[in-house]
Amino acid sequence: MRWSGQELGSEASAALPGLAKLSNLVRSVQTPDFAGITFHEVLAKSALNRVPGASAMPFGWTINPYRGCSHACVYCFARSTHEYLDLDSGRDFDSQIIVKVNVAEVLAKELSRPSWGAHPVALGTNTDPYQRAEGRYRLMPGIIAALADSGTAFSILTKGTLLRRDLPLLAEAAALIPVDLAMSIAIFDDALQQTVEPGTPTTSARLATVTAARELGLECSVFMMPILPHLTDTRDHLDSALAQIRAAGATSVLYSALHLRPGVKAWFMQWLEGARPELVPQYRELYAAGPYAPKGYRRWLAAKIAPLIRAHGLERGTAAPSTGAVRSRALGGPRAADSLIAEELPPELQPTLF
Repeated sequence: MRWSGQELGSEASAALPGLAKLSNLVRSVQTPDFAGITFHEVLAKSALNRVPGASAMPFGWTINPYRGCSHACVYCFARSTHEYLDLDSGRDFDSQIIVKVNVAEVLAKELSRPSWGAHPVALGTNTDPYQRAEGRYRLMPGIIAALADSGTAFSILTKGTLLRRDLPLLAEAAALIPVDLAMSIAIFDDALQQTVEPGTPTTSARLATVTAARELGLECSVFMMPILPHLTDTRDHLDSALAQIRAAGATSVLYSALHLRPGVKAWFMQWLEGARPELVPQYRELYAAGPYAPKGYRRWLAAKIAPLIRAHGLERGTAAPSTGAVRSRALGGPRAADSLIAEELPPELQPTLF
């Protein structure tokens, strides 16, 4: 294998105590193609994750081929999950990536069990399945094939334009089972996007991926979230965003304000202090009472975006949070309407979506 001479020695393992104690750790590798990133290859014991019954999520099962994410979004809710491995939720989350190298094979076995009820499955609800590592490990084609072969409907939420590689495979799957796609695009200002989401593809590249999916007849939503107070909530930014989403041909759009959970808030505020220190007092006030923007701010945001939705000929409607599509087929309902739907995602559902 190409990386066989690039495995890390015992000293590196000692620096990662949480990983060293994993019984399923195969090896840790680095490569010049991914400077500053270490991949920790593990053998997954299971691929399907059951969502707790008390959860408000509209899906019951998820798949996460990776832990950690090189997209390095400063607002990512999943950062705190790295702390379970004695890694930090800041730089380690961006650079220490767990790769479940056998996830497709394990998934195929789980889906073949007589007890599997072909329940809808969501991908991208934690870390991104089409982050840069996917270009090397190519886990998603096997996952898609296993889901399609078993008759299991699924949805994918991503910021990654690597999705384009698998669009033909997804189109084949969609002929057999419900498949919903959603592209997460939060920022329509190139300079700001590069500082807030330094490891992600450009906004224009993601919009082009939406168009490519639509040209193959696939439904593809846009998650315009999180909207960042005092940064991306101006009328001009929202108006431009909705115009570009419409032009890309997206089948639906969801929006929501930023939320800052423990483990994420400190990292985001550190970025804010360096990039936009004048906004620190406003953010401290907005998020003093908890992780979600106050209801007053959310009402203000809704009042600002509603006229823009109407101006772009968009209709408000109830959306399926796992995909952004109205009454998602992948969640058991009928197809999304052809018209673009815009809706605010309720705060209690936000943590799984970006």
